[in-house]
Amino acid sequence: MEMDGGSSSSSGIGADSVPSREGRSNFLYQFTQQDLPACKPVLSPAWVISIFFVVGVIFIPIGIASLHASQSVVQVVYRYDTECVPEPFRSNKLAYIQNDFITKNCTQYLKIPKYMKAPIYVYYQLDNYYQNHRRYVKSRSDKQLLHGLKYHDTSSCMPEDVSHGLPIVPCGLVAWSMFNDTYSFFRGIDELKVNRKDIAWKSDRDHKFGKDVYPFNFQNGTLVGGGTLDPNIPLSDQEDLIVWMRTSALPTFRKLYGRIEEDLEADDIISVKLLNNYNTYSFSGSKKIVLSTSSWLGGHNNFLGFAYVFVGTSFIFIAFVYLLLHVKNPRSYGDTNNISWNWKPVSG
Repeated sequence: MEMDGGSSSSSGIGADSVPSREGRSNFLYQFTQQDLPACKPVLSPAWVISIFFVVGVIFIPIGIASLHASQSVVQVVYRYDTECVPEPFRSNKLAYIQNDFITKNCTQYLKIPKYMKAPIYVYYQLDNYYQNHRRYVKSRSDKQLLHGLKYHDTSSCMPEDVSHGLPIVPCGLVAWSMFNDTYSFFRGIDELKVNRKDIAWKSDRDHKFGKDVYPFNFQNGTLVGGGTLDPNIPLSDQEDLIVWMRTSALPTFRKLYGRIEEDLEADDIISVKLLNNYNTYSFSGSKKIVLSTSSWLGGHNNFLGFAYVFVGTSFIFIAFVYLLLHVKNPRSYGDTNNISWNWKPVSG
């Protein structure tokens, strides 16, 4: 009787503790009980081998197509910072670049190796230039770039924060050190026009640089850094500044200077008349000019193609290894004898 009573009491408690399903949708009940229909694939050797093989077969053609697109890009890279230093100053380049009385005009010649279809992008490339330095990156005011003098706190821009009692617009070391070499291109006696519009991101022009913010006192201090800005043009239209203000994460980087919207033929000789103004000699940097076409994948970059090919071949190799192991040492599915604790000890 005691056992029966205990049993019935236990049954009563269990019945009362089970939540009632009345008034509850079937979906909600299945969701709370984690009983929804789900795909539960069984990763058999055949499935694993097939997945690795299919991924490899897909990735290798993508990698080959990416490499072909990258190789189709024609680019000309020319370093000019050393060649544009006059011979007497080759041993003291810093004295040359800091002397305002020495002309910085320079003419260099580029030979086009292959046919280059317009648009041809013109970049300047800087090496050994650490735009990612913490103090350099912090020396700017994004709110001032958008609102101008309406935003008065320029403490983050030190040491280029104030000039003659007024906040510098734009303030900070990033703007102060803006690249200021200039390029002009000629094919024979005909000048190749460089379109310098729409070289910056539209989102930057519309949302990060003010349409009514003017650089009225930029580079007016005693120590002038890089380029100057037209005080009559708002920051949203100063695209060379906008491009420069998007700092690079690596010490070697390229920034867009403009576009040549004429085709260039193979073996064309392009004369480049440039002003070698920007000081990279004080930190052992270098300057290069780059002419490049583009493909559906962008500029010249073999990394993506090699990565796809490497991953694809690795997956196919792993698929063959698994296949050989499965053929050599097959095992039946669901055999509990294969579980370690079911192994029978071998008698000595």
